[in-house]
Amino acid sequence: MNQAKRCNGARTWVSVLLGLILVAGLGRSALAADKAYKVGAVFSITGTGSFLGEPEKKTAEMIAEEINKKGGINGHPLELIIYDDESDSTKCNLAVKKLIKTDKVPVIIGPTRSGESLAVVSVAEESNVPMISCAASFKIVSPIESRKWVYKVAGSDSHVVEKMYEYMKSKGIQKIGIMSDSTGFGSSGREELLRLAPEYGITILADERFGDKDTDLSAQLTKIRSSQPQAIVSWSIGPTQVLSVKTWRDLGMASIPLFQSHG
Repeated sequence: MNQAKRCNGARTWVSVLLGLILVAGLGRSALAADKAYKVGAVFSITGTGSFLGEPEKKTAEMIAEEINKKGGINGHPLELIIYDDESDSTKCNLAVKKLIKTDKVPVIIGPTRSGESLAVVSVAEESNVPMISCAASFKIVSPIESRKWVYKVAGSDSHVVEKMYEYMKSKGIQKIGIMSDSTGFGSSGREELLRLAPEYGITILADERFGDKDTDLSAQLTKIRSSQPQAIVSWSIGPTQVLSVKTWRDLGMASIPLFQSHG
């Protein structure tokens, strides 16, 4: 996906988020005509998730500015309060609590990634504050019975794995190697790859892990190659996704199809 498409996509879903959030949360209390509508947001503006969080922040700010230039919403200006979780679950937890307890926002956009989102699900649920995550892990909204205040917009990892395995099955691929990063996104995707494999007659010959800050994946891919798979799945985000492709090529493994996650 090129940068233009990524930015257009961010603009679209953040617009939808703001609309949904305003409908979901701002009707909970009556406000004076000149009182601002508050919307909280937590994004990974810095850290390993910044390639996602920074454009999310800019898009949210741009849309809020456009809304206010047009007179706000029913005469109410929109006040967007954004915090950076620095791609850290603990800091994300603190930021969400600050938005709820100090800033008194009725609704929250974010967090950016699965790990941080999973770390604050309980905070949103206990506070009865709607939170719409930008992340992919199906665990963010599952089990549904206990997720009354938490939603998400990114495609679920379970759906992506199903489609990936359907394609592999159609091509006669039955033996694969997988590699995943240590983030919440990577861990959740790995669980789905392992869980759904038997349903599609797929055997996982190698299961390698790596950190989201690692700069060398040759050991993982070398081990996977030695297991003689028909295909490889790399489940991660950002720099390590690119690194997995580069290493795969450098090791002369282009004859083994490489499937990438949607992160």
